Amino acid sequence: MMEKAFLVSVRFRLNKYRDSWPVEESAIELSELVRSIGVPIVGRIMFEKESPMPGLLIGKGQAEQVRDQLKAAGANLVVVGEDLSFSQQQNLEDAIGFIKVIDRTQLILDIFAQRAHSREGKVQVELAQLEYLLPRLQGKGIMLSRLGGGVGTRGPGEQKLEMDRRRIRAKIDRLKGELKEISRERQLIRKKRQENHLPAAALIGYTNAGKSSLLNALTTAEAPAGDRLFMTLDPLTRRMELNHHQSILMTDTVGFIHRLPHHLVESFKATLEEAVASPLLLHVLDASDPLMEEKKEATEDTLEQLGALHKQTLLVFTKIDRLTTEQKIGLTYRYPEAVFVSAVSGEGLAALKDRIWAGFTDLYRPVEFIVTGKQLAWLQRMYDEGWVTERKDLPEGVRLQGYVPHKLFGQLQKEGLISTLDK
Repeated sequence: MMEKAFLVSVRFRLNKYRDSWPVEESAIELSELVRSIGVPIVGRIMFEKESPMPGLLIGKGQAEQVRDQLKAAGANLVVVGEDLSFSQQQNLEDAIGFIKVIDRTQLILDIFAQRAHSREGKVQVELAQLEYLLPRLQGKGIMLSRLGGGVGTRGPGEQKLEMDRRRIRAKIDRLKGELKEISRERQLIRKKRQENHLPAAALIGYTNAGKSSLLNALTTAEAPAGDRLFMTLDPLTRRMELNHHQSILMTDTVGFIHRLPHHLVESFKATLEEAVASPLLLHVLDASDPLMEEKKEATEDTLEQLGALHKQTLLVFTKIDRLTTEQKIGLTYRYPEAVFVSAVSGEGLAALKDRIWAGFTDLYRPVEFIVTGKQLAWLQRMYDEGWVTERKDLPEGVRLQGYVPHKLFGQLQKEGLISTLDK
């Protein structure tokens, strides 16, 4: 039977529980999450309450409203835009007529399970699913088969959870061990990149902000891109040529989301390390999004959780082809240090490349030297590892001006080749 979703969005007024987003905007994002997995939405309802009810999250009368409306709409799945305890989930299912209920975290986990293709992605999703389910086990355990098939049961979690808590914890420990090994492998890859003197930058931002489209426009990545949430799950790194014949590595990372579930932050730290480890972050924002400010704040909150909020960051506004001239002027006035681009038209991409290079200037030193016939190896290293701004062939050798990494600068200085420093 095809699933048809009925959405329940709630906003609490007390400061302890209150969210900065209006309930209408949270409902829109919940709709986008459901649509991204291909489930039709047949109805929705929004509530505002002082605080969550321990037993049902919402009140008994509101649960009856949900029951009546979802029956009239023909829904067989209820998606709640808040996190539910196991007892709240059970009580809601009972109160609305034994219709399957999933919460926001289950929905996001299902999307991630659908999009996970690499070994790393699958391990991370399975770990997040098990850590989400563990506190929901009752007695000797519950079976996911109670929930039926479909949304909220996808991926590694489909197996019946007949294991006891001890066995589940053992599996969680094993998955964490795998992720540690994956993290070590990533560290080795990053070390190799550093030895090859390739600077690295990472695209970070809210899901569906346009990061993958921007990566495709800047490189030959051909990353999956589209108007859906969480199109990118596994990080993708590609070599990128800047305007000065300098190469860098650009990585597209998993998108963030408002109130990113704790399980995902913890499980995906191996992936998100790409952002933490990169010396330069490009914070990509959808310039046409009416919730751009809120999503900027949500991304910064996640960066703070990762300890990466202090990183050198360049704000990049995408999709400016969707703005009016007045909107562009207003955004430029509010964010004078940002870069404004369109992956569709190509507007601003050259300027973005210049700004990216400017972000790396503190990693390089300006040099000027002459290479004679016996020193041609240094000529090649200059081209391979540095950035040549001027070359002149002279009778005594080749005169070069440009920038080199600090390590190469020290080697050139030791060889006595550098004649002019830090102009």
